[in-house]
Amino acid sequence: MALLPWLETLDKDRAMEIRSVSLSKLVRDDLLTRIVGGHLQPGERINEPDVARRLEVSRVPVREALRELESSGLVISRKHAGVFVRALGDAEVRNLYELRGALDGLAGRLAAGLAEAQRSALRDRLEHAIEQMDAAARDGALQRYYRENLQFHWDIVLSAGNAELEASYRALIHKLHLSRLRNLAQADSMRHSIAEHQAIAKALGEGDPILARCLIESHVNDAWTRLNKEAS
Repeated sequence: MALLPWLETLDKDRAMEIRSVSLSKLVRDDLLTRIVGGHLQPGERINEPDVARRLEVSRVPVREALRELESSGLVISRKHAGVFVRALGDAEVRNLYELRGALDGLAGRLAAGLAEAQRSALRDRLEHAIEQMDAAARDGALQRYYRENLQFHWDIVLSAGNAELEASYRALIHKLHLSRLRNLAQADSMRHSIAEHQAIAKALGEGDPILARCLIESHVNDAWTRLNKEAS
């Protein structure tokens, strides 16, 4: 599963993959895409019959999909009320940022230890993402900036070559995406963030694991600090 499933297009290979999975997983992926894509807002009730009708399935796979999404922390079931998209509280968002800093830092340390050719290829991808972030900042395109920001970090995670890290990071980002409206940076914050990303890419390209980890952890912590400042 990609980090940003709501941006994927349904090509032939993806269609074949969908046909090979169970109905409950198909429903789960559909609901996940709608949640992290903003079609279902935090606090909004998910209507089982409506989902079943839209996807032309019975309510059984819908319930199974909702149970899986609840176990991952994206929805919450309330007795006699239904299932709702979760709304994250301040303490939970702070905890998730702390965990993200640790995972990002680990990914950076592992990526900085790659062979020179792999580091060079990674740095090229990161610099391309930075260019896209800079263009989005100039255009005031907050959603595009946010997407490129996530892609920057996801490229580092993928390069680390740790499947468990990838799975944990993907689940964390999906959960943090529930607070996406609060996470969209203002112009000054975007400029500051871009400078931090440039320093991270440089450390990774030069193969400095300690510096890369420190810079990434500091970057995530600064993002949380700026988020709190902008929200207050």
